[in-house]
Amino acid sequence: MTSTEHKFVPRHIGIVMDGNGRWAKARHRPRSFGHNAGRKAVREVVEGCLRQGVESLTLFAFSSENWLRPADEVSALMDLFVRALDKEVDELHGNGVRLRFIGELGAFDEQLQKRMLGAMKRTEGNDKLHMNVAVNYGGRWDIVQAARKAAIAVAQGQLSPEAIDEAAFNQWTCLAELPPLDLFIRTGGDRRVSNFLLWQLAYAELYFTDTLWPDFNQASLQHAIDDFARRERRFGRTGDQVAQA
Repeated sequence: MTSTEHKFVPRHIGIVMDGNGRWAKARHRPRSFGHNAGRKAVREVVEGCLRQGVESLTLFAFSSENWLRPADEVSALMDLFVRALDKEVDELHGNGVRLRFIGELGAFDEQLQKRMLGAMKRTEGNDKLHMNVAVNYGGRWDIVQAARKAAIAVAQGQLSPEAIDEAAFNQWTCLAELPPLDLFIRTGGDRRVSNFLLWQLAYAELYFTDTLWPDFNQASLQHAIDDFARRERRFGRTGDQVAQA
């Protein structure tokens, strides 16, 4: 695997990890088998991001809409979260990864919440890679909870409505302290963002692949980063302006 020149490496990558169920179905196994197989892809991506010098990685693990899935699948996912936390945190911590969960964590049972909080506490001093796992998360929820915090600040006299601009609003979103999202990846073949990081997606490059998540590896990540490096990111400017800069 070749390494992309550092200036063309995205600082922040977000991934919708899709295709676990179809991967399992193709092997005549239950959907939970595919979710468990997806853990290997997570490790591959984390290793790839560390190697490339990516600063932040945000993974969409469980959306607020996923509660609508069959109860046995949701239960298997919760069990997988617990087992993954118990097994993976040591390795993440040893590699200098800071782990953070974003979303409405209060919906999970108390023991899982304790495990998540413990993992975040243990790794909070690490800075080689900021790894955010979105659970019970939705992009609209993120914007609404930020708007609620802004309204509270106004009501308490800490902020005037006229002072609310994009920068001020951003401080209340989930990933405010991290670099802007540069690259959005979705595996599994669907071409939609599915309520993921809606605020943060404003200037991200979108990359879709038919590869199912359990088959996504460091080579797959490299291909996405190489594709990102070939794109001209203008941010409203002309191509000539970008070239002169």
